[in-house]
Amino acid sequence: MINTGKLAGCTIFITGASRGIGKSIALKAAQDGANIVLAAKTAEPHPKLPGTIYSAADEVEKVGGKALPCIVDVRDETQVANAVKNAVDKFGGIDILVNNASAISLTDTLNTEMKRYDLMNQINARGTFLVSKLCLPHLLKSKNPHIINLSPPLSMHPIWFKNHIAYTIAKYGMSMCVLGMAEEFKDRGVAVNALWPKTAIHTAAMEMLAGSESARTSRKPEIVADAAYAIMCKDSKAVTGNFFVDEDILRNEGVSDFVQYACDPSNADNLMLDFFLDIDKIDPRMVEKEVQRHQKLSQANGGSGGKIEMIFAAIDKNLSNELVTKTGAIFQFNVKGDEAGIWYLDLKNGKGSLGKGEPPNSPADATLTMDSANFFAMFSGKLKPATAFMMGKLKVTGNIQKAMKLEKLMGSLKSKL
Repeated sequence: MINTGKLAGCTIFITGASRGIGKSIALKAAQDGANIVLAAKTAEPHPKLPGTIYSAADEVEKVGGKALPCIVDVRDETQVANAVKNAVDKFGGIDILVNNASAISLTDTLNTEMKRYDLMNQINARGTFLVSKLCLPHLLKSKNPHIINLSPPLSMHPIWFKNHIAYTIAKYGMSMCVLGMAEEFKDRGVAVNALWPKTAIHTAAMEMLAGSESARTSRKPEIVADAAYAIMCKDSKAVTGNFFVDEDILRNEGVSDFVQYACDPSNADNLMLDFFLDIDKIDPRMVEKEVQRHQKLSQANGGSGGKIEMIFAAIDKNLSNELVTKTGAIFQFNVKGDEAGIWYLDLKNGKGSLGKGEPPNSPADATLTMDSANFFAMFSGKLKPATAFMMGKLKVTGNIQKAMKLEKLMGSLKSKL
């Protein structure tokens, strides 16, 4: 999306702006000549994540903006208040707030430590409320004030709660701030909206969570930045209380080329949906139809319909030193349903090996549990692991990042099953 210059001179306060989506939004607005307040914790380089508030500030000024880097932990009221004061002292006010700072832990109830629960709720829900509260007195003085929370549409579908209830509560806290503040301040001209990506967005944090292979099924942060820019340029009195999705916003702005946002343009039509979206578009009959097709094929060939055996036979043919080098993990599969059993796949040692039962030499790095029908659909490319996980069809214990590395292997088997 082309910059219009509408944000020239505007002061935009962005939390979590040292990297990822926050920094992309900062750079997009800076190209108009906006003043960017980079509020984030990273003042010193992180050992695993690139970027600091100071390196981000340099990038902002290189593209035409003015930057104010502020060390801010959104859990700390004093730090937030100081950053807001410094922003007003330097730039004369605050016109737009982007609540982007967030913490994530995709753990179920029994595996969520309370310190992790508290961290997510203090950063996501409480932090969003606090920063909004302290910025609002200045936003109310702006000619076109906006608050944008990077949070999902509210939904009471149980599937978004059962596998990671603590994270959902924390993110929905941000969304409830949109719902309440939009109504509270609509008569005073402050637009309060949520923005959420349609697909997975490849950031350093995503790579830590799901591995480098996640880039192939993800989009760049720039799509969210372009969508945020489109919202910020609108009349605040005419657009508030919405739960926007990045792709929908841009389509309404006339954007038709979404391949430009794909990390891997050759895979632009096979992207991973983000959490909290499109649950009604996932057809549960898809899995059953695929299973029935293979059952008929097996029966026509005189077989008994051993789908799980067929999968592992195909995997066995694809074992290689290269696959072991790229994966470096041992998996255990607890298969339920019609073809219940335990299987292992060793992609850490030698040329790789597999078989029935638990791994014989060392414990699994990740254990995947699911029904045999869903297991077959996943390995035949009809059900993505992330979708299966979000729908509750796949349970993962152990190292989730290593579990996600199986997606490439699944893709290679698709044409063989």
